Amino acid sequence: MKARMSSQAASPDTRDLDLETHVTDDHHQAVKLWLRLLSCTNKIETAIRRRLRERFDTSLARFDLMAQLERCPEGLKMNELSQRMMVTGSNVTGLTDQLESKGLVVRETAAGDRRTFLVRLTPEGRKLFSAMAREHETWVIELLGGLGATEKDRIYRLLASLKEQVSLVERTSGAGGQR
Repeated sequence: MKARMSSQAASPDTRDLDLETHVTDDHHQAVKLWLRLLSCTNKIETAIRRRLRERFDTSLARFDLMAQLERCPEGLKMNELSQRMMVTGSNVTGLTDQLESKGLVVRETAAGDRRTFLVRLTPEGRKLFSAMAREHETWVIELLGGLGATEKDRIYRLLASLKEQVSLVERTSGAGGQR
């Protein structure tokens, strides 16, 4: 087995194993960067998921659905929620059922179309989401707290460049990712 990247210390704790575990100095720099980004994202998301479960007895998916509804007080159609969350309609239906059973959202027939439902946060849902959002922000600040303001700004700008590059490649590439 090849040596790990020198910038990552070996850890005997298997909980620290992640996507970078088997990266070697022989791997292309772009692959190393991609795996580092995935590892960081996964670690942050895992921490957020755990904290939402422990503190609010909810899932990240339910939090995300409530966040979408919080942005649209007039409500969203089920298919709009599906598109915004990038999940299937059946996933949105299941999440909506769960939140509705807890009194956090209401599902109403859309005006002019009895086949279409609008989903809105209830007052109780708004109150709970507000508390969750405040804590979520605190958690993200804590998790990224080891970086100084200058480092955060630099990473933010670099990621913006990366996002632009990926978008450019996607717009100009043909089938199979080839130009």
